[in-house]
Amino acid sequence: MCRMTEVSSLTGRLLVATPALADPNFDRAVVLLLDHDDEGSLGVVLNRPTPVTVGDILAPWAGLAGEPDVVFQGGPVSLDAALGVAVIPGDEGPLGWRRVYGAIGLVDLETPPELLGPALGSLRIFAGYAGWGPGQLESELGDGAWYVVESEPGDVSSPRPETLWRQVLRRQRGELAMIATYPDDPSLN
Repeated sequence: MCRMTEVSSLTGRLLVATPALADPNFDRAVVLLLDHDDEGSLGVVLNRPTPVTVGDILAPWAGLAGEPDVVFQGGPVSLDAALGVAVIPGDEGPLGWRRVYGAIGLVDLETPPELLGPALGSLRIFAGYAGWGPGQLESELGDGAWYVVESEPGDVSSPRPETLWRQVLRRQRGELAMIATYPDDPSLN
């Protein structure tokens, strides 16, 4: 068995659900990993917009949210908790923002929005998150449930999140690019 300390961190990478992944919570999901270490993994599903606007639950942040300006279902865990993920270009981020990977970071939603607003490149608000205990994600990866690919800052703020699964796969090389054409319902083929 491979110990996590021997595996490089996947923080900042994308988990793209394989067509064979049977869990309805993650059907065609694209998950940005915000934390991955020997204590487990945490991420947010980037392509599950809800009909709830950011203004409905976090009015002060509404003007800073990217399009679509709705709350996204970040995963099946703690749906009553909100996470803010923002892209902030440059080397230094403002107070209230913690870099996760590259230009992508977490926003402390208790911070006054006016302190972060001028620096924000894009902001997404997520209700809940996806979480895995120690070794759980590695087991799912071993079972072939996920493709692991590099993220791009634009993935967080995709204006058409419903197409993100195909977009991310299409930009890969070889077989993964072909999987982007996999039909929604293969039985109709």
